[in-house]
Amino acid sequence: MRIILASQSPRRRELLERMGLSPFDVIPARGEERADPALSPARLVEALSRQKAAEVAAAHPEALVIAADTVVSIDGLVLGKPRSGAEAARMLARLSGREHTVYTGVTVRLGDRADTGHEAAAVRFRPLSEADIAHYVATGEPMDKAGAYGIQGYGAMLVEGIDGDYYNVMGLPVCRLARMLAGFGLDPLALAAEKERRA
Repeated sequence: MRIILASQSPRRRELLERMGLSPFDVIPARGEERADPALSPARLVEALSRQKAAEVAAAHPEALVIAADTVVSIDGLVLGKPRSGAEAARMLARLSGREHTVYTGVTVRLGDRADTGHEAAAVRFRPLSEADIAHYVATGEPMDKAGAYGIQGYGAMLVEGIDGDYYNVMGLPVCRLARMLAGFGLDPLALAAEKERRA
């Protein structure tokens, strides 16, 4: 079965590889996703992941498509990817010393059949000084990440604790995705066992 990851995120690609799903193709959705801003963060990421999956599946109906979308939520606000270093600094200042929630929606689609879900994880930042924020923004890491940080990179030094799926915070809820894939007849654990038997 051909698998397509509808995302250009190197972190999502790495996680699919860790799940043993290689080889797979990377074909990011190119359209402008639209969702009702009144949606809750959970419903928002689900809607956006559905749109991404639908776009790529329309061009590749024979393939199993995996799409995801991640946002950070705090104070009733949804934080996506910052558009500038100044915006990244403002996001990090808001997260400093506080807890926020990371939501990732994921959709698996094969032809006309689709399954969508989400995970949420609470993340607690240590208090950040202006210098901490300036140094982190200077690394460039915040610029392509929801909430302006990456827990798997330098951003790990900002995080005091996490309650929930670590991989969800990276951008792909691996445990949920494995269960969803099994529903499409693709069991990653069974594939891993078979690979080990052949090795």
